[in-house]
Amino acid sequence: MERRLAAVLIADVVGYSRLSEIDEEGTRIRFHTDLHELFEPKIATYHGRLIKTMGDGILVEFHSVVDALRCAVKIQQQKAERNAALRPEQRMLFRIGVNLGDIIVEGEDIHGDGVNIAARLESLAPPGGICISGTAFDHTVHKAEVGFSALGEQQLKNIADPVRVYRVLLDPSEAGKVVASRRPRRRAIILATLAALLIATTAIVFAWPWPFVPQRPSVAVLPFANLSSDAGQDYFTDGITDSLIADLTMLSDLDVIGHNSVFAYKGKPLVLADIGRDLGVRFVVEGSVQRIGDQIRVNAQLSDTASGDHLWANRFNRAAADVMAVQDELSRQIAEALGLKLTQSEAERITRPPTANLEAYDYYLRAEQATRTGRRSRLLEALALFDKAEALDPGFAEAFAADAHATAYVWRSAYDDVLQSALARKRAYEKASRALALDPALSSPYAVLAVMQVVDRRYEQAVASAQQAVSLGSADAEAHMALAYVQLFSGNHAEAGAAVETALRHDPNLSAINRYTAGLVFYLQRDYTKAIDSFERARDGSPGNGDFVTPLAMAYARAGRLDAARATVAEGLRFLAGRDSLAAWRISNAHFRNEQDLAFILDALREAGLPEWPFGFKGNEQDRLHGDEIASAVMGKLLRGKTEPSGSPALMQIERDGKAAFRAATQMITGTVFVNGDMLCEQSENAFGRADCGPVYRPANLPAETSYAYVNSTKVFYFSPVK
Repeated sequence: MERRLAAVLIADVVGYSRLSEIDEEGTRIRFHTDLHELFEPKIATYHGRLIKTMGDGILVEFHSVVDALRCAVKIQQQKAERNAALRPEQRMLFRIGVNLGDIIVEGEDIHGDGVNIAARLESLAPPGGICISGTAFDHTVHKAEVGFSALGEQQLKNIADPVRVYRVLLDPSEAGKVVASRRPRRRAIILATLAALLIATTAIVFAWPWPFVPQRPSVAVLPFANLSSDAGQDYFTDGITDSLIADLTMLSDLDVIGHNSVFAYKGKPLVLADIGRDLGVRFVVEGSVQRIGDQIRVNAQLSDTASGDHLWANRFNRAAADVMAVQDELSRQIAEALGLKLTQSEAERITRPPTANLEAYDYYLRAEQATRTGRRSRLLEALALFDKAEALDPGFAEAFAADAHATAYVWRSAYDDVLQSALARKRAYEKASRALALDPALSSPYAVLAVMQVVDRRYEQAVASAQQAVSLGSADAEAHMALAYVQLFSGNHAEAGAAVETALRHDPNLSAINRYTAGLVFYLQRDYTKAIDSFERARDGSPGNGDFVTPLAMAYARAGRLDAARATVAEGLRFLAGRDSLAAWRISNAHFRNEQDLAFILDALREAGLPEWPFGFKGNEQDRLHGDEIASAVMGKLLRGKTEPSGSPALMQIERDGKAAFRAATQMITGTVFVNGDMLCEQSENAFGRADCGPVYRPANLPAETSYAYVNSTKVFYFSPVK
């Protein structure tokens, strides 16, 4: 039995029994005509799989819930066009339900709650209409040319927990809208009665001498809208949002949702009640920024998600040079509206501008926007922008801190084409240290140092740095995830799990790299359901990045889903052009303090089909050289040959003392070469400075003009020594 997450579409004919009584044969013919001429072509177009027909019903599975909804919309639109040309008694109407949920796969059939909920949704849909679940809505709200009417939580038959339900608005004039449905008058009367009872009960409760426990306010700052005519000003608008989040995060009596979760709402229709429930917050800040020449206009408002009431609103019309003063006033006024009493240190930090140099601040905002993409080309751009900001204001602590964070990401991800490993390591340490020298109260530099220290196997120092980051940034999800990473690799699984759960409370929608860390934590805790969810979110949150594909395979394998695990490994290898391997995982994760943790990962990846060496290289043990044979073949020699998979020419010059240089069409590496046992090892500034070792073979069937094959975690090199 296999379980998986899938999008499910169920369609059913309205009044099929009544139609059959009137014309049984004609009704059946019309149903099959719609099935073959309407449903099946649309299902194929949107990459669905027709599971079965059930009398007058149709069950379909999709990999993408967006495809499922688009398919349903096209079916209903085309069916409406067909019906318009028919007499009323010949018209056949369908109801459709769409859900994203867990399904059970048995052979060619599917069932489980994911299917049952879709069936209940279909019964709620109006004739010719569509109803979808809240999980489906969350993934499709901005990706289909339709609107939605929120029907609230519904208690569906035989489904334990209430389900959020949305009716799809098919009228083109309502595309992009999300509206609340109008409740029937009878229900309004019932609700009014219940409200009166609740008020009476509340009066009794407050009259009784219960101890009063204050609840911390919680807030989400949604991405401000860019109302400037230039879309290129997004970085400036996003910067104001991020600065407001950072200021509010520093307040000890306030819980603030992190960047990743709130920016998931950017450009989407906003339903305060949904946001409050999904993010677990009582209050929401939203607003807009308009930049015209050297002037800016900022509008902002604070709303209660439960009532929808606006608690505070203000408009700021200032010179662009006063942007930091505007941010200061925003933070202070929102804190006052929430009834917070700031400590002296909190008030001072909010009113202290990060820099007095507007040009430096502009470079900093542009760099932050480039960093958030995670793309290699943009990261290279970000580092250059940080350099400019720091040169203009050498006292700009936040710029140095953000620079350290971006550089550490480059180093941790082994993006040697952005900045070579040793240079990235040196830069990250220097920038983090400089940031702390300028402002010891920043949490981010401690988080950067913690991650780097644990990779350097300085476990106690790493834990201390991460704990300091959390102490200074108690509401900073990044700080908690740094602590999770450090505790994970230090072998403290329970502490790592607790740190992940805290981070998720502050930022339910973590970044891809933090989702990957969370997945590792859950995996080593043997919670494969949570591990799969985290790894899937990491993969989906960074499309096109193969680094976040393969990890999912290990969790699938441990959960007994071997077919899915092997398919995932194959997908990862396609993304990474065959470069991924057990050897690569072994060297990049060699800082696990407990060897059994790394072994538990490698064993599952091996079972999932990840090859030992890149490009699927396999050597014959009968052809393998021993240590003295390797030394005789390569030490003090110039090795000329070709590399996989392109067959491009490559050279490796190895001096007798081990100093070496490797040069290929796209690679130039200098370092040291030595023989360790029966392995040839390269140690360079790449791979965290770790020795990258592999076997050497002398097989008979090598490419022309080559005598040996050498493989490690990064290359397959066919060569011959040059005399």
